[in-house]
Amino acid sequence: MKLSQLSLVLGIGMVLTHALALLQVPATTRWLRRFPRNVPAGIFLMLVGTLWFEWNLMAENLEDIAKYKTLLQIFFAVLGVACCFFAQDYLAVRGLTVVLLMAAFVMCETARWHQSLWRDAITGWAYVWVLAALWLSVQPWRLRDWIGWATASEGRLKLAAVSGVVWGLFVIALGFTVLR
Repeated sequence: MKLSQLSLVLGIGMVLTHALALLQVPATTRWLRRFPRNVPAGIFLMLVGTLWFEWNLMAENLEDIAKYKTLLQIFFAVLGVACCFFAQDYLAVRGLTVVLLMAAFVMCETARWHQSLWRDAITGWAYVWVLAALWLSVQPWRLRDWIGWATASEGRLKLAAVSGVVWGLFVIALGFTVLR
């Protein structure tokens, strides 16, 4: 996938999700407040993240891990599935962190060799996701707290949604122009 295509996918995803949040503030508020402890969503996200990680590990060709690759694949597959059974508290947040880390990996790898310095907008966004994912994997209740703060008033949620739409439009514009 080229960086322009990735930018379009990410930007369209941001615009659609945040526009929906802007149009459906009460429903979004209810959904967001239930998300951190939503076990079915957590199982889905954890399994998607685990499969994505396994795919990346399978494609990895570092000689340093070659002799341990099969063992690592088994270990991380068991770990991802075991989390679904034994770590259900804030499982949705933990699953989201794995998916964010995998998405950030794709963003950085895709942007790595692009010539334009505007690639740093995508790379910087990926690093924000990495930092958020690392922090939330250690303290998953922080997402609940952030959501509580963002949904405490309708104005805050609308501001966050508008910010997401604006960022998404910016990323789409990058995809159509300098990241081609």
